[in-house]
Amino acid sequence: MKTDLSPRIVVFAYSDVGHACLKLLLKRGCQVVAVFTHLDNLNENQWFPSVAKLANEHGVSVYTPDKITRAEHEDLLRKTLRPDLFFSFYYRNMLPLWALELATLGAFNLHGSYLPYYRGRAPVNWAVLHGETSTGATLHHMVKAPDAGDIVDQEKVAIGPDEPAIDVMVRVREAGVIVLGRQLDALLAGRAPRIPQDEGLATYFGGRRPDDGRIDWAQPARAVHNLVRAVTHPYPGAFCDALFQGERTFIWQTRVRDELSGAPGEIISMEPLIVATDHGALEIIEHDRSPLRE
Repeated sequence: MKTDLSPRIVVFAYSDVGHACLKLLLKRGCQVVAVFTHLDNLNENQWFPSVAKLANEHGVSVYTPDKITRAEHEDLLRKTLRPDLFFSFYYRNMLPLWALELATLGAFNLHGSYLPYYRGRAPVNWAVLHGETSTGATLHHMVKAPDAGDIVDQEKVAIGPDEPAIDVMVRVREAGVIVLGRQLDALLAGRAPRIPQDEGLATYFGGRRPDDGRIDWAQPARAVHNLVRAVTHPYPGAFCDALFQGERTFIWQTRVRDELSGAPGEIISMEPLIVATDHGALEIIEHDRSPLRE
């Protein structure tokens, strides 16, 4: 039950993971005194529920600054919100060190990979693109460097060879809620575990842009297949301009056909649509075409 003596929590959250973890905190009766989130970008596919709406429904103050700065937000955080705990759940901006130090019981981030692997942005998409067979969700202490703090807890998630990133993302979200739920009492009591990360195993990847979905048919079939499933719906999609003259082709689902071969980018068959790669070929199960923009 929430009381005036309960730890004061400030949440920084966005996307489906942010919504699910905030929902858990509210369900457990935690004293969430404020939520910082992002304004929705109209150029992005908003496939996830609104963190801001959830906070508003529970009477929690919502802030949507472009960036947390000392000049604009130190008094708000230090004097008004007076945080005991910070949680970051898929918040897109790094929190400055001066802000992290305000949380007397610690500042914690939930990251969508099995750290120390896949630090940085879009970890699920990168893991699928690289053909990984597993990833995970990791709750860790926040430090100055991204996703580099000591681990509190983590949960592994399997990745099937043909699964799209969104299916993996759903399980990563569920794993994140599990991790947060089983460590919440320890976090509220200031007894969060600390497991140092192995820096020798750490990998880091940056954000992805729609243009990064361009297909290179000179890659092996499995590599192109992994790109397709990494950026398919609800993400911007994998595409090419060379298959059909004057049209951009977005490819949403494929099947690897290693038994077939041809010159990279060659259309082997129209029914079904099969395109050769550097090694093997891909059957195009779902695609659409649109005129190229000049």
